[in-house]
This record gives sequence, C-alpha cells and structure tokens, in this order.
Amino acid sequence: MRRLAVVAVAAVTAAGLLTGCGGEENWAKKCSTTNLVVECTPDQRPTVTGVTGELLDGGTYDLENDRGKVVVVNFWGSWCAPCRAEADDLEKTYQATKAKDVTFLGVNTRDERDSAKAFERGYQVTYGSLYDFGSKVGLKFDVTQNAIPSTLILDRQGRIAVAIRRATTLDELQPLVEKIAAEATG
Repeated sequence: MRRLAVVAVAAVTAAGLLTGCGGEENWAKKCSTTNLVVECTPDQRPTVTGVTGELLDGGTYDLENDRGKVVVVNFWGSWCAPCRAEADDLEKTYQATKAKDVTFLGVNTRDERDSAKAFERGYQVTYGSLYDFGSKVGLKFDVTQNAIPSTLILDRQGRIAVAIRRATTLDELQPLVEKIAAEATG
C-alpha cells in the first residue's frame, strides 16, 4: 500500500511538471527560464511557508528559523544517479558560501531512512536533510518543483529566487547562490 501511494504521488507530480501545473497561477511562467533554470526578480518570487519536518539524523526543522539567510534546498534520493553525481558539487558550494549566511537543506524523498543516511555518509554531506518519504514536505515548496533532483535557492525573505529543475554543478550553482546572497535585504 505504501509503495502504491508513492507511485501515485510521483505520477501526480510528473503530470504537474508536464502540464505546467496551474497555467496562469504557475509562478515560474512569470520568470526567466533557460535550460531548466528559472530565475525570478524579487517582485516575481513566491514566498515559501509552512515547511517543517523530521531530519534524517533526528530532530526537527522549521524553515522559519532560517529566515534572514539564503537557503539552498536540494531534493534528492539515494536511488537517483544524477543526485549522486551532483552531491560533491552541492557540498563544495555549501562549504564555499556558508560564511555568507547561506545554509543548505536536503529534502530526501521516496527513500528508506537507512539508505538515505548511507548516502549522506558516503558522499560526506555535512548539511541536514528532511526525511520526506511521501513527498509531502516537498509539495509545500512548490508542486511544480518536486522533481528529483532539483534545487531551489530561497532569498533572505524566504522567497524562491532560483529553481534548477535538474542536476546542477558547482560552476552553475555557486555563482547563483553568491548572486542571491549579495542582494540587499529589504
């Protein structure tokens, strides 16, 4: 039954991605999109709220506690080959930008907890990840973004500034994170 529910969530998510999920209400349509990277100007950015959950290593997370920081959110699964390919680049970007009041958060989905923990140990991921087997937390960010892998960059006001709807690299991600981190707050 659990597997069927996961397949149903994945099918609905995929259908949303293919149809643009919501027509005019899809915030990404108002932004600039190149090669599956969506960049929004501050007046176009949707605010993310209500994101809380259980961390893989125990404890809880609440996105509101990171308001005022740039938050890079990466959606991943240990079963995902592109996720494995980008893991080192994500960690390097985190290390290079955390002194600029940038934090990273993984959202692990459709995974067994032990497999997810083994992935983090194996790839030496040092930032926390939410455990989101059924993709419920991922949907709070944006139903059109819940693809694996994908990465969101939230500005200091908790708004989606950049959405990368595929695997990313250090050369792509770090300049985008630094650009959002350098924006004036307000």
